[in-house]
Amino acid sequence: MMRGWQYGIAAVTGLVSLVGMAGAAGAAQCGNSAAGFEDWKQDFAQEARARGISASTISALMATNYATTTIRADRGQKSFRLSLDQFLAKRGGPVIVSRGRSLKQSNAALFASLEQRYGVPPGPLIAIWGMETAFGSQRGNQHTLSAVATLAYDCRRPEFFTDQLYAALTLIDRGALSSNARGSMHGEIGQTQFMPKSILNYGNGGNLDTTADALAATANFLKANGWLAGAGYQPGEPNFRAIQAWNAASVYQQAIALLGQQIDGGSRRSAER
Repeated sequence: MMRGWQYGIAAVTGLVSLVGMAGAAGAAQCGNSAAGFEDWKQDFAQEARARGISASTISALMATNYATTTIRADRGQKSFRLSLDQFLAKRGGPVIVSRGRSLKQSNAALFASLEQRYGVPPGPLIAIWGMETAFGSQRGNQHTLSAVATLAYDCRRPEFFTDQLYAALTLIDRGALSSNARGSMHGEIGQTQFMPKSILNYGNGGNLDTTADALAATANFLKANGWLAGAGYQPGEPNFRAIQAWNAASVYQQAIALLGQQIDGGSRRSAER
């Protein structure tokens, strides 16, 4: 989240620096096909070097390929246009609830610890876990750095994915992410599918391929985005805003709230009030 400017000389200096960076960032031109990707990488690499990214990580960036499968997936996200009932049927809502209730019992100590630390009850954490990767079983096999670099180059959402690409490069520099890491189509990683920037901000330094670390990072994300212990998380209740921060699609947000309520013991009727 961007904070307001502070006044004084520091603000003026910071503004001048940002203007300079914005000019540099404009050097790498976006594109809508593979044709300009190699030239874009050359330009972006210069910008990344200026921001302190190491030579070895730049080499990993230069070895990336234009991810046609990622672009195809990015253009075809039709499920978010479904009604809530259709979306739940497509994503296996009843299975998530049934399996989620079982996992809640078998991992009771873990969920109690997470709720004590972050204030987040099991339901929404389990719903996200189930929705994102079917409880860790479907984490994707796309080359993460290629996927994120392709989307940073693509003209559809270059600003968002440029931030994600710099986060991925930073993680690689720190040894927190392999340059050959595999994940989902948009660069999501781990059991609850964190984007690189979210790993930097909320990952707690953990291994997001493990259940405990992934769920702790997810709870940390929700808390950092305003989750209030003991407050409701259905639409119109205080904690629904934290669920909205997780995913921008309205039907996804409603699904997580509803499935979480059912896993935590509520009925569909109570969840929809």
